[in-house]
Amino acid sequence: MKARSALLVSGCFLLSARAQSPAWGQCGGVVQPPAPQALLAQKSTLTTSNVSLEQTPTVPPASIPPTSSPSSPASPSAPSSAPSTPSSTPPASAGKLRFAGINISGFDFGCNTDGSCTASAAWPPLLQYYGHDGQGQMTHFVNDDGFNVFRLPVGWQFLVNDVLGADIDEANLTEYDALVQACLSTGASCIVDIHNYARWNSGIIGQGGPTNDQFAAVWSQIAAKYASEPKIIFGVMNEPHDIPDITIWAASVQAAVTAIRNAGATSQLVLLPGNNWTSAETFVSNGSADALSTVTNPDGSITNLIFDVHKYLDFDNSGTNAECTTNNIDDAWTPLAAYLRTNGRQAFNTETGGGNTASCIQYLCEQVAFQAQNSDVILGYVGWAAGNFDPSYVLGETPTNTGSTWTDTSLVAACLSPATNGVL
Repeated sequence: MKARSALLVSGCFLLSARAQSPAWGQCGGVVQPPAPQALLAQKSTLTTSNVSLEQTPTVPPASIPPTSSPSSPASPSAPSSAPSTPSSTPPASAGKLRFAGINISGFDFGCNTDGSCTASAAWPPLLQYYGHDGQGQMTHFVNDDGFNVFRLPVGWQFLVNDVLGADIDEANLTEYDALVQACLSTGASCIVDIHNYARWNSGIIGQGGPTNDQFAAVWSQIAAKYASEPKIIFGVMNEPHDIPDITIWAASVQAAVTAIRNAGATSQLVLLPGNNWTSAETFVSNGSADALSTVTNPDGSITNLIFDVHKYLDFDNSGTNAECTTNNIDDAWTPLAAYLRTNGRQAFNTETGGGNTASCIQYLCEQVAFQAQNSDVILGYVGWAAGNFDPSYVLGETPTNTGSTWTDTSLVAACLSPATNGVL
């Protein structure tokens, strides 16, 4: 059992002291111990005498459910080639998303945007590991709100117990799998997300840092464990950024995809992230879309290979501010939807969110409505974040629990909950 005594408080206030990211980027940095200041961070790190925690708010991905069970509605696979008659107009059948969900954070605590993580800093969002009640949160989100997907970020270092190239540590995997099983027990789909920004301790995968083989090896082991579970979705990597060569990055993603499929996970969704924090706004213009379009399954198809995009709504698109200033429709979602439709691809917004404010309720609701109107190419959204975040965190989506009653944050209740917005 890891020492977490300093964290056993009902509310951990997270404060960011990091530099601001570019306008199209996401953010990350160092968070100080609880202080009587406003919460500013999208990705936050809580440092105590014996543990350092970081959290990352990312844009939520929407994807096609790779389910084959009779109880799950059939869903189309991503087309294997571009449509013969491209159109920029969504079909009349658009209007309902495949996925709506929430990030359940904790296993990514301790991870920074340079890819440095400390295994001992991970804080499982489960009561048996002295975390918040992640299982209760997910059960509430499914039963009361109608959500059907959760993203479960985890640091690469935690999986291999801080040893690059080592096999996955069984004890650590047992802890992470407890969260995965709690997710699956709700009936929802569950995104396994390695939360390392395409890096290990500053070294970029395939470009001076970990080798593609090392990256593929960890994914091979994860995929082998969950190969028979149709509701697992594989999130190849959280928010690559400042990647020198996008073509080389696509080769690293290809190595992961090949490893996943060859491990027996042949039908599940795999999420392909681009450069610039996998920003929806620059996914096409920075070359990510074209480069990742070359990534295929071992049989040469692109079935269930989905672009992974993120987008926040504050003035600098960093997700660090309580107020929102844009719905992202004109600058990000309209051009991305047109590209996806023309090229026969789909995207999943796996990280998005805002403050619990009137401006964010307005703009995020507008963004969600647009995504539903374009659900032939945008599969859904995942809000950032619940799990071990306190509800007072600037992007907090953690519900509060009193007895048997769960109460959502205002943004979740008014905007993200499918029971409210009717997008599923």
